[in-house]
Amino acid sequence: MKKLTLMMTLMIGLSCTQQKKEQAATEAVPFNYNVEQFADLGVLRYQVTDFDSLTVQQKALVYCLQEAALWGRDIIFAQNNRYNLAVRRTLEAIYTNYKGDKNSEDYKNFVVYLKRVWFSDGIHHHYGEEKFAPGFSEDFFTAQVKALKSSLVPTRQGQSVDDFLKEITPVIFNPELFAKKVNQDKGIDVIVESANNYYGDGITQDEVKAFYDKMKAANDEHPVPYGLNSRLVKKDGVLTEEVCKVGGLYSAALEKIVFWLKEASKYAENEQQKKVIDLLAEYYETGSLAKYDEYSIEWVADVNSLVDFVNGFTETYGDALGIKASWESIVNFKDLKNTALTKIISENAQWFEDHSPVLPKYKKKQVKGISAKAITAAILGGDCYPTTPIGINLPNSNWIRKEHGSKSVTITNITDAYDKAAAGSGFNDEFVCCDYEKELMKKYGSQTDNLHTDLHECLGHASGQLMPGVGDKDLNVYHSSIEESRADLFALYYIADDKMLELGLLDNPEAYKAEYYKYMMNGLMTQLSRIEPGKQIEEAHMRNRSMIAHWALEHGAKDKVVELVKKDGKTVVVINDYAALRKLFGQLLAEVQRVKSEGDFKGAQTLVETYGVKVDPVLHKEVKERYEKLGIAPYKGFVNPVYTASKDKQGNITDVKISYNEGYAEQMLRYSKDYSPLPTYDE
Repeated sequence: MKKLTLMMTLMIGLSCTQQKKEQAATEAVPFNYNVEQFADLGVLRYQVTDFDSLTVQQKALVYCLQEAALWGRDIIFAQNNRYNLAVRRTLEAIYTNYKGDKNSEDYKNFVVYLKRVWFSDGIHHHYGEEKFAPGFSEDFFTAQVKALKSSLVPTRQGQSVDDFLKEITPVIFNPELFAKKVNQDKGIDVIVESANNYYGDGITQDEVKAFYDKMKAANDEHPVPYGLNSRLVKKDGVLTEEVCKVGGLYSAALEKIVFWLKEASKYAENEQQKKVIDLLAEYYETGSLAKYDEYSIEWVADVNSLVDFVNGFTETYGDALGIKASWESIVNFKDLKNTALTKIISENAQWFEDHSPVLPKYKKKQVKGISAKAITAAILGGDCYPTTPIGINLPNSNWIRKEHGSKSVTITNITDAYDKAAAGSGFNDEFVCCDYEKELMKKYGSQTDNLHTDLHECLGHASGQLMPGVGDKDLNVYHSSIEESRADLFALYYIADDKMLELGLLDNPEAYKAEYYKYMMNGLMTQLSRIEPGKQIEEAHMRNRSMIAHWALEHGAKDKVVELVKKDGKTVVVINDYAALRKLFGQLLAEVQRVKSEGDFKGAQTLVETYGVKVDPVLHKEVKERYEKLGIAPYKGFVNPVYTASKDKQGNITDVKISYNEGYAEQMLRYSKDYSPLPTYDE
């Protein structure tokens, strides 16, 4: 018996040793964050840290919610331009059936173009808004379409392949047709000149404004977000909304989303979360914006669930007037370790509001319901895929924020992926002026970056109040840029405050300088790497950063607070007085909050157009050349992990496995094959 026991002990010991070796071997292989790079784009992976620590019920919930996220992919393509699905499906058919020379320049450039269409959810640059040009010839495209089986060409009903080519070829090759997805140039009709698909043909900016102004009831303290989930078209000369709902616009995709939401409801962690999921399904079934507000209020109240999600028509950056929302989704769960830090911020929200440098009448007397957490992204979908925000604050409704609060999140595994993928790129050596700043950024850059995001999302967007009679859309095309500036300035002002040390959020009074330097360098210089030669700044976040940085540069010029100087023949940012820079941020925050609170369109226009839009062509050329030498892609996006569910005989999910082996093209083609229910055209 003793011999048997000894033998069993030895066998168990050997087994444990083998397991440890296998585990060590697995851990020794570093996670591969970089996937591939093309054009100005880099594709990364993110790691879903601690997924295996979730319960089976929570894993099943994540699985169902990620299915709901993936089924909305077609919607964002359709929203960005009415031809995007036709273009994508044509290109994919050529790619998967190509039998020619894969070493030819035409084919290689064709592959890059297809990958760009996947990355940007359509034919326009996801950040710059301009339509990108194909590097392959029109003859190559025509020959490849004609070589396809006719059943693979996404023609309209009864349309010949030749007529299809006459319609689709200019969409790809004519630079003047659908030139900008969102055109906010001063003095134009931003609806007529924007190529997105939120409005039908023949509709003007004035007509849109008049249509939605009529919907707004006077003195309505609880207005629904009119127009958020619809497409405005003319039928027999009359403006009509096509509402996104089951049985309405994008029904085929929304039916699938609703199905998976109802499956997710079965695995809800608690009754409040189940209520939230069920309300969202009802909203999609009815299209009712009152139901959407009801869902949003209950979503804000769900603070105890580990798993959470965003799923819906949410952000309005893709509409020049800020009315229509793009469809997006992120499924996530709490990063418990880092949530402890964000909780400290939210618990002190009233102190920050009270001590803000803005005028008292623009401050909230009582800050309500701000909940903040750090999260681990589990899946990205719609307008959050492949590119994604690093922080979120929702809902966007001002009255819901004021009366019920908001949720703020920082997506820690996404910021971690960015940091890990950028390690050793040589960026700081190329662009940072001095050893002092380089050392600060090396030591505190990641920490202050996350803290800035926390302050921006949790406090910045939730701060301040509108004056009576002022609405969310009074700033018109400048609303998004001003709102992002307001949140950024709030974060910049407070990250340098002694309160950060008192609360234990930073441990060095100099640490904030890492964020100040990075922000000014980005706003004045390095974000120019993202702009095409000869173009101005279009995207709201980029305008915001440019506006803040250039305003501070100009208003601090007399005392040389910040300078652009030449060092070894290269332009660099030098900050001579960090304390004075903080005062400038405070002054601008006070003005931006006034503009927002009073709905001062002229004030917003002056700030954005003067400081946020224009590009110095000489500096632009220099920055582009320096970036190219480093081989860094200015824009980054992600491939998602793959989830596989195991089920019992009754169809209940018993386990979910996660893997990271899928490549970029492989994932995009699978999504197009398995999650593409919408018709090619809005007919």
